[in-house]
Amino acid sequence: MSEQATGAAPKGGDVVKRHRFSTRLWHWINAVTLLVMLMSGLMIFNAHPRLYWGEYGANYDAPWLKISSARAGGEEYGYLQIGRARVTTTGLLGLWKDQDGRVQRRAFPYWVTIPSRYSLAGARIWHLAFAWVLAVGLLFYLLWSLVNRHLQRDIHITRAEWRPSHIWHDVKDHARLRFPTDVAALRYNVLQKLAYAGVLFGLLPLMILTGLALSPGTDAWFPLATEIFGGRQSARSVHFLCAFALVAFFLVHMAMVVLAGPFNEVRSMITGRYRLPKDKTA
Repeated sequence: MSEQATGAAPKGGDVVKRHRFSTRLWHWINAVTLLVMLMSGLMIFNAHPRLYWGEYGANYDAPWLKISSARAGGEEYGYLQIGRARVTTTGLLGLWKDQDGRVQRRAFPYWVTIPSRYSLAGARIWHLAFAWVLAVGLLFYLLWSLVNRHLQRDIHITRAEWRPSHIWHDVKDHARLRFPTDVAALRYNVLQKLAYAGVLFGLLPLMILTGLALSPGTDAWFPLATEIFGGRQSARSVHFLCAFALVAFFLVHMAMVVLAGPFNEVRSMITGRYRLPKDKTA
């Protein structure tokens, strides 16, 4: 099929403009930024692979989450422990082999961390440098999205969309892998709006705020950042949970991209050009 004819109403099979340049640019910058921050954050976590609630946290305090290794029956094993529940993770978490075949007793393996070899100082440099990219990028993206009305036009959830029946209808369509066709594919459905709004106005700001709360220097100019979480250890736990909520969002996002047609979806995020899916039931 050819490009959409000028002035003609778009229909299934037409190639149309879908994503604005600002959206595409921020999408790819954010993808790299969050990947680097996740991998460097896992290296930082390796320095003390335990999470606590409250103000205090040290080796002899009781964590709510712990990744470590232990011995039982003369054999060493790695494990992930949440509360009292413990799962063996030998070879993946807690106990694994490095590039040279040497046994390492750290939470996350080298292939998911930056740097790949243990360096707390190096990980902090990477993490803080890209934290600025994340924070400044989010600020400019939100401001520009207000100017070009992207938030009002594409993310704003209408009163009709808030109806439980409407949300449930979209849930059933997704469960049955029924994706929008024709011109409807150009609009976000309510589940997409909820997900993107949750990331833009929930997860990312919370990541930035808890990151500030983890810095001792923040106590001098913004002590409330730590106080509202009930302590630096609680802020660290929330920071960690937000990071893995973003990982879950990414996995679901990628699954939807694959199911909806990866070539068409990725092309639209690179060039902005998107071929409208045809209604196969018509």
